[in-house]
Amino acid sequence: MIKRRRFLNVATSSLCGFSTAYLLNSCSQQSSQNAVQTSFSNSSTANLNYSDIKTKVLNMGYQSAGDLFRNRKVLEKRLDPLGIEVKWLQFAQGPQLMEGMRAGRVDVGSVGETPPIFAQVAGSDLVYVVGTQRTPTTGRSSVIAVPPESPLKRFEEIKGQEVYFQKGSASHYFMLRALQSIGLTINDIKIKSIPTIEARAAFLEGKIPVWMTGDPHYAIAEKMNRIRVLRDSVGLDSPGGYYIADRKFAQENPGLLKIIIEELHALDKWAQTNRDEVKKLMITEQKLDEDVAERVMSRRTFAGRRGLSPALIAEQQRVANLFFEAGVIPKKINIRDALLPADLYAAITPPEIMV
Repeated sequence: MIKRRRFLNVATSSLCGFSTAYLLNSCSQQSSQNAVQTSFSNSSTANLNYSDIKTKVLNMGYQSAGDLFRNRKVLEKRLDPLGIEVKWLQFAQGPQLMEGMRAGRVDVGSVGETPPIFAQVAGSDLVYVVGTQRTPTTGRSSVIAVPPESPLKRFEEIKGQEVYFQKGSASHYFMLRALQSIGLTINDIKIKSIPTIEARAAFLEGKIPVWMTGDPHYAIAEKMNRIRVLRDSVGLDSPGGYYIADRKFAQENPGLLKIIIEELHALDKWAQTNRDEVKKLMITEQKLDEDVAERVMSRRTFAGRRGLSPALIAEQQRVANLFFEAGVIPKKINIRDALLPADLYAAITPPEIMV
C-alpha cells in the first residue's frame, strides 16, 4: 500500500518541479510586489472598509482533520448579505492545500508553519494573513508514535528508523526540532512521505514502524489501543499555524481579509467558552465517536489569533532559516517577501492581537 501511494509525496515534487521556474520568475515577481506595496502605501488603508472586496466567491481551503471555521458557518452568515458565496475545498494536509492555491483553486486556507515556507521556495505567490497564538501546552495533540508491540521504547532510539509523515507539513518541522533536541539530524532517519490520513490504516495494522500524527487520528488510534507515544511536540517553539492567501486575491480583497480575521478572532473566544458545543460539532460534522471527540477536546486549545507583528515574522523566519541550514530546502528565503504592507495589516487586524 505504501509503495502505491508514494505519488503523494507532494512537497518533494513541488520543490523539484518549481525550483527552476522560481529562479526565472523571482525578479519579475519581486518587481510586481514592490509596485503593489507602493500602491498600498500611498492609499488610505486607515479608511479600509468592507466595500474593498471585488470577488463574489471565496474559495476556502481546509484540511481533512476538520475545521471549526467551516463547521460553524460564521463566514456564510457574515458574507451572504454581501452577496458573496463561500466554497470549501478539502485537502489531505497543508502541502496539498498550498498546491491548490498555486493552481488557482484556493483563495485563502489554513496551514501549519511549514507549508508556506516550502510553497515560497517553490515560487508560489502567497501572503500571510494572520497567525495563531500558542500556549505552554500547545502541541499535545501532535505526536511521534509507534505500534504498542514496537521494540522502540524511547524517542532516543529513533535513529535509522523509517518514519512516516507528509514532507513539507508541520510534522516536518516537528521532526526536525525533535531530532535536534537529542543531538540528531533529519538525515539520521529514513523519511517516508505520506499524508496522515492515508497512513492511518497501515499504522493500525502494525505495518508502519514510526508514525507522526495528530488528532483526530491520534485519538482514534488511542481508542483502539493501537498507539504508543514516544513524544509530543510541546515545547518545540513552533510559531503556530497561519491563514495564507493568494497574493492577487489578497490585494484585490483586503476588506474580505478583515472579515475573515474578525470572524476567526470571535470564533476562538466562543470556542474557549463553549467547548461542549465544539465537541458536538466534531461528532456531527467530522463523524467522530463521542469518546474520540472527548479525547480530542482534552488536548485542544483555543488560544486565539496572532497578527503579523515583527515578533511573529521573526519567529517564522527562524523556522525558514532552520530548514535551509538543515539542508531540507535548497535556498534561503525571506519571509518578508510573502507579506502585505505593514499599514494594511494594521487596517485588517484587531489591535489586541497585533503582538
